[in-house]
Amino acid sequence: MKLRTFLTALAATTLFLAMAVTAHAETTLNALFMSQAAYSEADVKAMTADFEAANPGLKVNLEFVPYEALHDKIIAAKGAGDRGYDVVLFDVVWPAEFAKRGFLVDVTDRISKEVEQQVFDGAWTTVSCNGQRYGMPWILDTKYMFYNKDMLRKAGFSNPPKTWKELAEQATAIKAKGIVEYPIVWSWSQSEAMICDYTTLVAAYGGKFFENGKPAFNKGGALDAVTYMAASLKDGLTNPSSREYLEEDVRRVFSNGEAAFAMNWTYMYNLANDPKESRVAGNVDVMPCPGVDGISTASGVNGSMGLGITSNSVHQDEAWKFITFLTSQPVQNRYARLSLPIWKSSYSDPEVVKGQEALVKAASQGIAVMTPRPLVPSYTELSNILQRYIHEALLGEATPADAMDKAAKRAARLR
Repeated sequence: MKLRTFLTALAATTLFLAMAVTAHAETTLNALFMSQAAYSEADVKAMTADFEAANPGLKVNLEFVPYEALHDKIIAAKGAGDRGYDVVLFDVVWPAEFAKRGFLVDVTDRISKEVEQQVFDGAWTTVSCNGQRYGMPWILDTKYMFYNKDMLRKAGFSNPPKTWKELAEQATAIKAKGIVEYPIVWSWSQSEAMICDYTTLVAAYGGKFFENGKPAFNKGGALDAVTYMAASLKDGLTNPSSREYLEEDVRRVFSNGEAAFAMNWTYMYNLANDPKESRVAGNVDVMPCPGVDGISTASGVNGSMGLGITSNSVHQDEAWKFITFLTSQPVQNRYARLSLPIWKSSYSDPEVVKGQEALVKAASQGIAVMTPRPLVPSYTELSNILQRYIHEALLGEATPADAMDKAAKRAARLR
């Protein structure tokens, strides 16, 4: 009888363990990423393959969408319950909204003090709201000024511009000498990309989005920024098609040798210097975005992004394991070509620095001056308002002052 009981218990235990192993083996995560700028799809797929190899029984379904679809995809997935995403990539401007609406899991207690100290402070703003962490920063990025060294030399310049005024002066000389028709190219389609360029200029001119809780982008440095943008179009320095471009269009135009200057993210540096991708490879250099005399020496926008666990996920521990793998220093150092690591010590690591010394130097300066877009729960609505009226000014349908007055009045109604 005792033997039968023992065998029964043993069988039950074996069945339980088998079920546990089977359940573990069947764990599949659904993860949402974007398909533009920063890490390429190939990089993310390779990282994920390494994660799966290191974690038998865990599989990850990857989905890539354009940045413009990322926000709405995350919101729509909330209604899918546990059939939605486990891990999502999110922009620095969304944590306030996502925290308020309960889309992301608070992971503050999962992050050690040691990790806190090893990551750049600016990176933590990407995933933070009201002192809580809603993920791990993954893409640490700001916009840089890329320039064609050969075109500058032909125009008689031995150094790139230090201020936005100097940029316009050098562009004017390059255009006058017929080196290129439109010396500057930007991503000024009616999109978030344009707001990132605008924020960089607002920071350079010392402007503010809000003052005492009220919209302030219709005065001071924030208005100066739009005025500068509109003037560069009116003067024929900016490629007029910039008003339809996103980041990949900017990379294509610059890499074809059709512009002397371009603002873009980290990922453009190595691609623009790759002969397989660029006609100007070897002539491309990079610097932090310029400043304004008496106000700033450099400028930048916080374009970082983080990885978070959705509140719907029934595999939150496994999701966190995937996030900590992708954001780990060894993985980030290994793939530090289209996006630079979040870890401070990586910027002196030969594995990261070798072959891209200029980029790492520019990053060391650019990261220090990163300026956030407004971190408010209604950011998406605010951005849509700014996009509409800034674009109106760039199309010449209104003066910068009139356009930004209308934007300020609309934004004042947001709650």
